[in-house]
Amino acid sequence: MSETVRLTVAQAVVKFLAAQYSERDGVEQKLFEGCFGIFGHGNVAGIGQALLEAELDDPEALPYVLGRNEQAMVHTAVAYARMKDRLQTWAISTSVGPGATNMVTGAALATINRLPVLLLPADTFADRSASPLLQELELPSAGDVTVNDCFRPVSRYFDRVWRPEQLPAALLSAMRVLTDPVETGAVTVCFPQDVQAQAHDWPPELFAKRVWHVARPLPEKAALARAVEIIRSAERPLVVAGGGVHYSGATAALAAFCEATGIPVGQSQAGKGTLLYDHPQCLGAIGSTGSTAANAIAKDADVVIGIGTRYSDFTTASRTAFQNPDVRFVNVNVAGIDAVKHSGTSVVADARETLDALTGALDGYRVPESYVAEYAGLDAEWTETVRSVFHPEVPAAGAGGLLTQAEVIGMVNELSDPRDVVVCAAGSMPGDLHKLWQTRDAKGYHVEYGYSCMGYEVAGGLGVRLACPDRDVFVMVGDGSYLMMATELATAVQEGLKVITVLVQNHGFASIGALSQALGSQRFGTAYRYRSAETRRLDGDVLPLDLAANAESFGIRVIRTKGPEDFAAAIADAKAAPDSTVIYVETDPLIGAPDSNSWWDVPVSAVAGIESTRAARKVYDEAKATQKSFLAPSLPNTEGSTR
Repeated sequence: MSETVRLTVAQAVVKFLAAQYSERDGVEQKLFEGCFGIFGHGNVAGIGQALLEAELDDPEALPYVLGRNEQAMVHTAVAYARMKDRLQTWAISTSVGPGATNMVTGAALATINRLPVLLLPADTFADRSASPLLQELELPSAGDVTVNDCFRPVSRYFDRVWRPEQLPAALLSAMRVLTDPVETGAVTVCFPQDVQAQAHDWPPELFAKRVWHVARPLPEKAALARAVEIIRSAERPLVVAGGGVHYSGATAALAAFCEATGIPVGQSQAGKGTLLYDHPQCLGAIGSTGSTAANAIAKDADVVIGIGTRYSDFTTASRTAFQNPDVRFVNVNVAGIDAVKHSGTSVVADARETLDALTGALDGYRVPESYVAEYAGLDAEWTETVRSVFHPEVPAAGAGGLLTQAEVIGMVNELSDPRDVVVCAAGSMPGDLHKLWQTRDAKGYHVEYGYSCMGYEVAGGLGVRLACPDRDVFVMVGDGSYLMMATELATAVQEGLKVITVLVQNHGFASIGALSQALGSQRFGTAYRYRSAETRRLDGDVLPLDLAANAESFGIRVIRTKGPEDFAAAIADAKAAPDSTVIYVETDPLIGAPDSNSWWDVPVSAVAGIESTRAARKVYDEAKATQKSFLAPSLPNTEGSTR
């Protein structure tokens, strides 16, 4: 029997995590780059003490980074994991109570986006010797429930280590889920305060280097044959590329497939960059925030090939994008839940492996040249539309000479380097970026739109910079999201991470304001204004918020801009600077980006005393009538073409 290693539970956790690796295609990397944490009474003497010992022994084993907000730490880890194609991530330690539950939003974001992150919240005492504890939930109906149970529905794996003996099984199960491309998401393992500090004799094998293979499931031959038959019968096929193309490392395979067949591509938010914007088959964004080119082709597509996409409501324009009555779907995805959507013919397999197989099996097939000419013409029209909003005939055409948001996006796009990364998550900015941003590098676009979480931007920018230290990171954030979570600017200063934050002042929620107006609710409750003494409503003067001064308080250099020349100079200045910069710009929130000729299903009040709401409901009913169920199975068409 081998000698045991005597460590506390917390020390064993840290030692175990430092020895975990992932591997794909023969390439190994550390699974955990480090551990973010905020210490409180629930973890300072447990995980905190263990991290201190590890840092003193080997600072590179599991580096500790102090964050400012628990939710933000999860966002940073998720952004890092996304840039690393889900092969690496971070662990996160928090105290008991509010420190733990602050992470629930981040956990939901990670799970919805299928991105791995390990959450290690502290928990109440296992021995209950001092109950009720500070911050302990007491329920009259259950003695074993704590606030951490709210992680269960938003975690892909949940466990609580009540006794030291349970630790190995919990950790191994956690690693299995984190490294599974189908099951991955937030993994939560809770540690009662007293258990963290308990000593135990561990088998040394627990701390040996362990390599987790990330699989590439091959397509089943019969499923591939069915997909090939449907695609060969198509006259107007379209690929919808999602984030799975990135995570599989399948961008080159997608390009080869499209070049061989002539099939054009529309991209979801997560799939943007799967083809570069000027690739002949790239029609850009698709759906509610898509290009008019992609949406026009989607409308009449007879076969839609979804690759690594969840088919979210924005991607499908709430199931109104595909209007061909005979449209069929071929879905390539590692996750069965996505592969069967829209009654598609499913190929449950790795995107890269399947694309390579499809390209070979479709040898000799190519779409008609008339179709190529059609989508190329539509794409050229959209490119000209983008050029016109990036370079309007009258620059700074907003009220009072303010820049428009589209102009701001255009200047950042054109004045940044091709390998720089734009980061965004919520408000009107993600939609405008989706349709307008011209992606020149596969990793140059990072918009979180599975959860579209306000406050992700700055924290996510840190994760991107940690993952890609050789790229500049442009965080695009409106005042609404900035006020939700600007705290990680302090972490950027602490860690010497250069992030360029473009802080757009809209004096309120520009996106929801515009949506409110479109739905007949007259931008109610969406502007940052004083409460009027006369009306008792929030319709007084604009609040005197100085967000630039707020950013300066974090110790970050701020450049205030007033027009296009100022803004362009600020970008050049920020690019040349070695440290973080915030570029402050005020825009006109009433001037939007070009229309996508698309729709998004947001129900309007069926009964209203306000005329604007009644008018909006009429428009809603008309659009709702075009929504499809996609219940017919996508079977091969034996009478179709076999070009």
